[in-house]
Amino acid sequence: MNPNTQTAAEATSTPVEAHPRAFEPITLVITVLMSVLGALIGIVLITSLGVSPNTAVIGALVAMLIGRIPVGVLARMRSQHRQNLVQSAISGSTFAAANSLLTPIAVPFALGRTDLVWPMLGGAVIGLAVDSWVLYRVFDSKLLPATGSWPAGIAAAETIKAGDTGGRKAAVLGLGAVVGLVGALFKFPTSAAGVGFLGNIWALAMFGVGLAVGQYAPDFGFDLGAERVPHGLMVGAGLVALVQALLLMRTRKERGDGQASHDDVSDDDERTVQAPQLRRGLLEGMGLFVCGAIVVAIAGGVVGRLSVPALVGWVALAGIAAIVHQLIVGLAAMHSGWFPAFAVTLIFLIIGLVLHIPTVPLALMVGYTASTGPAFADLGYDFKAGWLLRRNAVPWQPFEIEGRRQQYLAQLVGFGVALVVVAIAWKSFFSDGRVPPVSEVYVATIKGGLEPGTMTTMLLWAIPGALIQFLGGPSRQMGVLLATGLLVATPDAGWMVLGALAIRQAYTMWRRRGLTDPEARKESDEQSENDLSLVGAGLVAGSSLNDVGQLTKAL
Repeated sequence: MNPNTQTAAEATSTPVEAHPRAFEPITLVITVLMSVLGALIGIVLITSLGVSPNTAVIGALVAMLIGRIPVGVLARMRSQHRQNLVQSAISGSTFAAANSLLTPIAVPFALGRTDLVWPMLGGAVIGLAVDSWVLYRVFDSKLLPATGSWPAGIAAAETIKAGDTGGRKAAVLGLGAVVGLVGALFKFPTSAAGVGFLGNIWALAMFGVGLAVGQYAPDFGFDLGAERVPHGLMVGAGLVALVQALLLMRTRKERGDGQASHDDVSDDDERTVQAPQLRRGLLEGMGLFVCGAIVVAIAGGVVGRLSVPALVGWVALAGIAAIVHQLIVGLAAMHSGWFPAFAVTLIFLIIGLVLHIPTVPLALMVGYTASTGPAFADLGYDFKAGWLLRRNAVPWQPFEIEGRRQQYLAQLVGFGVALVVVAIAWKSFFSDGRVPPVSEVYVATIKGGLEPGTMTTMLLWAIPGALIQFLGGPSRQMGVLLATGLLVATPDAGWMVLGALAIRQAYTMWRRRGLTDPEARKESDEQSENDLSLVGAGLVAGSSLNDVGQLTKAL
């Protein structure tokens, strides 16, 4: 469904509304201050609890409160679009500091090579920059559509809208947020239930099954993680997902009468990024990731450690790993709200061990790969929030494109702040023994090597992973989501997702009762989705507030 359909007369007769700019003085000052807070929250939690919370809702709430201060210049923050810029920056700063910068540089540190921390930081900055640039170029394409779930983005947008309009929607969202917060305080993964109300039913069903199987398999004597079964499934599903992404890059073919099919025209008209732009964005990303790998090779001393053929292979593998990592993480985040960054990085680490890449080059490749993905997913959440807030603008497309550009600039501010905070803080954190747990796992795996038969097991399980992904198609990502659920395996999250899906189906059927007209049934189903989306957004928002509240525990 395209929410932005408008007549040609409207598009030409109505003046284009100006979107607030990221570098307006008041917006920029608040953005910088909130980004500092987001970066600090990110590095404290990733080093103490091993998690990085989504701070977008916090940013939105603070911006709303500032807009209520009765001072002339601060009143400008009542704009939903300025609040969107602030929440984009703080969430970007949090994920950039924790996942894209601190985690990669902790790998050489944990390996005992403190001399490689700064070169690795340089490589991580490149990975982060390319990561965000690619998402900016390809968001709202067939591969990563704005109509996708992006659950945290819906939560941020609905929070901003509820604060502005109030009424029934605010009450439903607020009640959902309270339930999400209270449930999270009692250790229930309420965000998983929220996601169940928001996304593609097939994708989420596979995610829920994966979560449940991953949780209960050890009770029956099957340690799936130790056997690398989920990793094998992700390898197969990821390869098929990559092929599906390449197929989506094709320009649509015309029919024999010289006209594109009606469905293709309809699909393309609803998106701001067409197949040629998607193709350019991904190819540019691949080229930039390879260039970044060359920089890491030179700065990290890989050049002197490998022969020329081995060096060429290392650069190619690092570049491919970076873009494949970001795509799998982004697709999983779009459908489920979770991104298996640690697990997918571990897959490439295992591949490096199979190829007998030396320790230091392998550690640098792992750090470089880990720098991609989280920012890619987070920017998708933020663009989704902005898309929802801008969807009623007339004419829509110019306003949407400019708003997305301003969001990207706001996130660049957040990234810059995150870089400064990490550059200043890493030494004191690491010297106190506060190293991200995932980085220590990477190093332990590099030092410990592979168990016999690991690669064989992964390749065997790659077959069903590839088959499930192929049968589900690119719009459902069933194989990727099944593997994501198995890898995450958060206790009780499977029940939350599957329970939410059951409630969602039951509520839809209940609203349909007595309706026989197809149009009436369709309208009823849309209203059901709208109602449950508010509930889901509230649950995700409440869980996010609890995640940020973990800061006191970490301190």
